[in-house]
Amino acid sequence: MRIAYITAGAAGMFCGSCLRDNTLVTHLRELGFDALLIPTYTPITTDEADASEKQVFLGGINVYLQDKSWLFRHTPRFIDKLLDASWLLRLAGKQAGSTRYEDLAGLTLNMLLGTEGHQRKEVLRLADWLADLAPDVVHLSNALISGVIPEIRRRLPRAKVVLELQGDDIFLNAMPPAARAEIIVQIRRNTDQAAGFQATSTAYADAMATYFGIDRARINVVLPGIDADAFRPRQPNPANPPTLGYFARICPEKGFHNAVDAWLTLRARPETKHTRLLAGGWLGAKDKPFFNEQLARIRQAGQQDGFEYRDCPTHADKERILSEMDVFTLPTVYEEPKGLSLLEAWATGVPAVLPAHGSFPELLEQALLISAEPGVRYPPGDQEFLVEQLSRLLLHPEEATELGHYGREAVERFFNAPRMAHETAHWYHSLPEPG
Repeated sequence: MRIAYITAGAAGMFCGSCLRDNTLVTHLRELGFDALLIPTYTPITTDEADASEKQVFLGGINVYLQDKSWLFRHTPRFIDKLLDASWLLRLAGKQAGSTRYEDLAGLTLNMLLGTEGHQRKEVLRLADWLADLAPDVVHLSNALISGVIPEIRRRLPRAKVVLELQGDDIFLNAMPPAARAEIIVQIRRNTDQAAGFQATSTAYADAMATYFGIDRARINVVLPGIDADAFRPRQPNPANPPTLGYFARICPEKGFHNAVDAWLTLRARPETKHTRLLAGGWLGAKDKPFFNEQLARIRQAGQQDGFEYRDCPTHADKERILSEMDVFTLPTVYEEPKGLSLLEAWATGVPAVLPAHGSFPELLEQALLISAEPGVRYPPGDQEFLVEQLSRLLLHPEEATELGHYGREAVERFFNAPRMAHETAHWYHSLPEPG
């Protein structure tokens, strides 16, 4: 079986979807499939071996210029190719990271119009390349690139075209209501021709069935997996101060401010006053004002000596950050569809305190089927409960270490990349052949 997996580069950001897509394709290959990872917009950024093709389709610069000017909708291919150079796309991606989602409504709709939109020649180039490749499955990583589906279906009537659901709503919810409604209508039109959908959790599948108006029976669920061997179990050091950890994109949706709130409360208590907060993860330009607000709160409380933020450009840096944590929290506002950083914390042997929404309850319940829950859940928004559970684990390191062992076991036995790839491949085979 030949699989063309079309992923979306995230303008130089370490994006959970890119990381997952890269891992999935790598392990589909290890199962013996002829799987290609095809980047769109920009090259992908990953801290593992990059499995993607070198050329980028729907290049971000061309897509933008063709949206803004009729001239670039008719430029010869050699000019478009120059604008698709990886180094140039990466450079442009750094600037694009500061663009507000709501300012991209018009471009998004035109992309979803496919060959009827401003980016017609980009869609045709991708469709030409896929027609020569002749894959059995074309797997799109999100609904925002579904504008290519009608042309792919026309060129490849025997291919199964499927769609991953893994975070489109964050982007769409930032759009003006009228634009969002129009975009969702177009996504529904495009995806009517899809052979099926896949989501990274049952909660997200349920939510997206309502959000996009998809028949829930058409959405398959495959829980995420990571390479357990890429993470070494931590060795707790009693000489170090108790450390609360946060590892995810630094932004309001991921609840970084909630982690800061909880930590400041812990620092105000005599029994946990020496607790430090170690945060890691991508900080984009548009979220820097939010981050600076949190820093100002920390300084105002006089607690700057106990806080440390580290970016994580390499896998080794990520491992070091996670290995220094005693307890992990990801107190999201948004209902997390995947939870990859949680799995990475578990693989390192770090227990977690998590809000009981999104994918987290399902991940914890699956871990319980293996041995025991490697953490604690709390009612979303209940900061007092969050603080109490964090305090309990920080003050009882033996219990925290035991829960961390359960997390490592859960990743080794279930939340691993080979299982994720095997379940996805089984789903491909189960889909009916196109009529």
